[in-house]
Amino acid sequence: MADGRRIVIKVGSSTLASSTGGLDLDYIRNLVDQVASLVESGWNPVLVSSGAIAAGIEVLGLASRPSDMPSLQAAASIGQVRILQQYSDMFDCHHIPIGQILLTRRDTAHRPSYLNAKNTFDRLISLGIVPIVNENDSIAVEEIRFGDNDTLAALVAVMIEAEMVLLLTDIEGLYTSDPRHDAEAELLTDVDQITDSVLEGAGGAGTTIGSGGMATKVKAAQLLMRAGIPLVVCDGRRPGVILAAAEGEAVGTRFATDGDTISARKLWIAMGGSPSGAIIIDDGARQAILTRGSSLLPAGVIRTEGSFLAGDTVILKDQQGNLLAQGLVGISSADLDVVKGLKSTQILQDRPSVAGREVVHRDHLVVF
Repeated sequence: MADGRRIVIKVGSSTLASSTGGLDLDYIRNLVDQVASLVESGWNPVLVSSGAIAAGIEVLGLASRPSDMPSLQAAASIGQVRILQQYSDMFDCHHIPIGQILLTRRDTAHRPSYLNAKNTFDRLISLGIVPIVNENDSIAVEEIRFGDNDTLAALVAVMIEAEMVLLLTDIEGLYTSDPRHDAEAELLTDVDQITDSVLEGAGGAGTTIGSGGMATKVKAAQLLMRAGIPLVVCDGRRPGVILAAAEGEAVGTRFATDGDTISARKLWIAMGGSPSGAIIIDDGARQAILTRGSSLLPAGVIRTEGSFLAGDTVILKDQQGNLLAQGLVGISSADLDVVKGLKSTQILQDRPSVAGREVVHRDHLVVF
């Protein structure tokens, strides 16, 4: 198993849930059977599993997903134990041990912690263990409120250098529009570029159980395309879908590109942490970054949004609000508010401690 190809399989809450809202144990058993078949075929699977909150809701006997944060965290804490026990019992039937890894954006944003997590994954895989991954919803407020396991699956795939990512969901794939409301919607089987029309067809969250939706899957695909890792979005309840996708059969929507890829470190910059703020730049800086590979200097900054310190992750936007890039900022928002729009000679007079420093160096910048 240690020498096998690596694949990340993500299953969402809406796919794991039964019609009554609790866990569908028959489906989970079938899921485990398919993952076990992958192992027998020489793959090294990593399972990114949602469902902790859904399982906790069932244990607590609640009629619906709680709206207050303490109840959500309590449900996640209770549910994570239950769902992991189900996985453990079912994988035991195949004599396959599992390990648990719970991550937060705080973990992945810190470069040493990110590398430690990578080492843990590598060792588990080398020992023939299937890692079961989830966000640490019981303590991480941000992950419950804004997080989704589609992004986590993409991050794990980059971390372990996977050959494929498979997102199991409650819909066949990405359509030209929402098929629940448009009878003319068509399934997109292959996507090699994220265009405006692709983004328009993604929509929002699809169920009250989960926190993601097709939009988060397209975002994950966009990042993985920069990494050179194919992603398949498909109906998680289609019989044999995991094995079919792994063997290259046409299922759902496949996102892949032959374009240039970026380094592992830049992928970490793009994916590891949540942005602390935003920097709006003028047209001259936009052109320099997009066409000449330049760093961002204070002279090109129009204004800042949010509060950030040197070393934090920020996004760069143009004056129309379009997302251009993400990077590690070299100047705090407080300092940048003083020197924005100024040339180097003016900065040397007004704020000498900041003189000569790039706002975002090109080596720390990922252009989208």
